[in-house]
Amino acid sequence: MGKVTLQSIADRLGVSRMTVSNAFSRPDQLSAELRRKILDEAAALGYLGPDPSARSLATGTAGTVGLLWTTTLSTALADEMSARFVGAVADELNQAGLALTLLPATTDGAVVPARDVALDGAIIYSCDPQLPAVDLLARRGLPLVYVDADAPAKRPSITIDDYGGAKAAAEHLLALGHRRILVVTTGFGPEPGLVTGPPPASALRQRVLAQRWFGWMDALAAAGVQPQVIHQPDPYAPEQLDRLLAAADRPSAALCLTDVLAQALIAAATDQGLSVPGDLAVVGFDDHPLAARNRPALTTVRQDVDRKGRAAVRALLAELARRADPSAEAPLSQRLRVSLVVRESTSG
Repeated sequence: MGKVTLQSIADRLGVSRMTVSNAFSRPDQLSAELRRKILDEAAALGYLGPDPSARSLATGTAGTVGLLWTTTLSTALADEMSARFVGAVADELNQAGLALTLLPATTDGAVVPARDVALDGAIIYSCDPQLPAVDLLARRGLPLVYVDADAPAKRPSITIDDYGGAKAAAEHLLALGHRRILVVTTGFGPEPGLVTGPPPASALRQRVLAQRWFGWMDALAAAGVQPQVIHQPDPYAPEQLDRLLAAADRPSAALCLTDVLAQALIAAATDQGLSVPGDLAVVGFDDHPLAARNRPALTTVRQDVDRKGRAAVRALLAELARRADPSAEAPLSQRLRVSLVVRESTSG
């Protein structure tokens, strides 16, 4: 037998070429029984389906959605919270018959993913809105959903209540009587060290950092507390933390941008012979899977990262539906709730 084609399968089954094509690209147009019969015949003949590039040209769709990251993919996927987000996005897309393409934000190579990869739409995950890759995706006219980032007008976003969660964390420490409070953060630049003055503009463009920062500072200012702030770009380079914890006027409590920073701080305090929470109470943010398993278990602000991933996909699917039918309802931006989870690192 010669080369297997849609037409040759159609001839063997006594159906039209379009019917065979629909079995692969438009399954909703066929009964389940007929589609299974066509796919079984194609498999028996060793036919995998229409060429993806040709099908994309014919249908005007790529069958895949991009997920843009600021960090390298290896760094992002090494973090359990990010990996869970990716898993939730991939599962939700799979149910819609779409694939997921991970897009690094690089723009300096011969192939620029945000510009050159065929996509039906994209989810922009926790990216600086001034990132060149974000601009490239927007200029392509693709449906876009922003996650953990401020979206331009008429673009949907999925965020969490970072401000409210940070404020609740600070108020928790204040209610316990703490006044010498340390803030441990990243995003202020490449160098670690104590921070004086307001965050740089580049930090405030990062929505998560900015909202958590303002939540802490508003709660502390209302209580008349001026915190110490340390910039810790590498959680596992504790030299600056060691000096701070060894000082006579060391802090009695700490607010950390993430649970990873909080766990690194607890390790540094333990190495200095300090007890947590007796000598230093610590609050994180995110409810990383390790937070409850840590010893002491970490007080933190819980976000539902799985729900966030599913919500992002549903918003993007709604945007895709609007491309096919402009009268379809526009997706709404969502701000998901968070909750303070009190554990041993503040309660003893």
